[in-house]
Amino acid sequence: MKAIVQRVAQASVTVGGEQISSIGQGLCVLLGISLEDTQRELEHMVRKILNLRVFEDESGKQWSKSVMDKQYEVLCVSQFTLQCILKGNKPDYHMAMPTEQAECFYNNFLEQLRRAYKPELVKDAGQEAPVLSGLSGAYQLGAQNGKYSPKRSTNYSFTPRAVEHLTNKILENVQNCGS
Repeated sequence: MKAIVQRVAQASVTVGGEQISSIGQGLCVLLGISLEDTQRELEHMVRKILNLRVFEDESGKQWSKSVMDKQYEVLCVSQFTLQCILKGNKPDYHMAMPTEQAECFYNNFLEQLRRAYKPELVKDAGQEAPVLSGLSGAYQLGAQNGKYSPKRSTNYSFTPRAVEHLTNKILENVQNCGS
């Protein structure tokens, strides 16, 4: 399981030009589910996401409060492309869980998040091919197989500015593909 967790001022997801989900301040979670993922890893990821201290406290001290501490929202997006392995210039998704299994696993992930937190604060982008839009954030966390590293996303390290630049480029390319 791989997750990219982005601290956001706001985030929304559109499908076919129609906004299907949005949140105010909180976390946007892109979740890539692999063939090897288990219930144990799912539970571990839920705990890590909800307890991840990426927000400042009342005195302005950084990295002190979690999404639960601040009572912020969580927007989840199923993202099989996080399981991509590059073979030369060709993406290979054989490690991604097949759609039917992944849908069940992802729904279980959402259920666990809602059970551990406040159901009304956990939003879902659905299973369609979503396009992130309006993503405004400050921090990225890479998580793989239930273990996380605030400095790495899969095998690469990015600064928050680089993440914002890459996110904007991806959104620009996705929007250009639809034109």
